[in-house]
Order: sequence, then structure tokens, then C-alpha cells
Amino acid sequence: MGFALAGLLHGLRSERSVRFEAVVFILLIVALAVFRPGPIWWAAAALASAAVFAAELLNTAIEALADHLSPELDPQIRVVKDCAAAAVFVSMVGALVVGAALAVHLLRRY
Repeated sequence: MGFALAGLLHGLRSERSVRFEAVVFILLIVALAVFRPGPIWWAAAALASAAVFAAELLNTAIEALADHLSPELDPQIRVVKDCAAAAVFVSMVGALVVGAALAVHLLRRY
């Protein structure tokens, strides 16, 4: 648990995107508390947020390792970094779809 928290803190300290995602997550929790959708929406939002955080932290780890192993520009390392960044992008698209579905659900409710 200590190593995991250290990794999370490193991500929060060193990566602007991780900090941005943390702020969005806090705003999401506030919105869920205010609008009080059903438990399935809380679960969907939590899973989508966790996927984005996990992908971003894995991207950070992969980039750090790649930079350490190959500080010079290398086309194969570029592919590794691009694929890791794409994983973050895909998880964000999924989270945005969940957010849009939640917004539609809430708008129909009110």
C-alpha cells in the first residue's frame, strides 16, 4: 500500500494531467452528491474515473522507464510512448461517454 500511495503522490506532484484528473474527479463526486443518481451511476463513474487514473499512472511509469532506458530519441521507444498515451486517450473517451450518458439521464429526470 505504501508503494502504491508513493506512486500516486508522485503522479500528482509530477504530472499536470493527473492533477487535472483529480480535480475533475472531485467535481464529479460533488455533482453525484448533489444530483443523487442511482448506485449504478456511482459505480459507472467510479470505474470510469479509476480507468483514467490507472491509464495515466501507467503512462507516467512507462514514459519514465523508457526515458531512463533510452534517453536519446528512438523510433521504437516513440511507439511505446505513443501507445501508452493512446491508452490514456481511450480511457478518457470511455469516461466521457459515461459522463454524457449520466448527463442525459439527469436531464431526463429533471
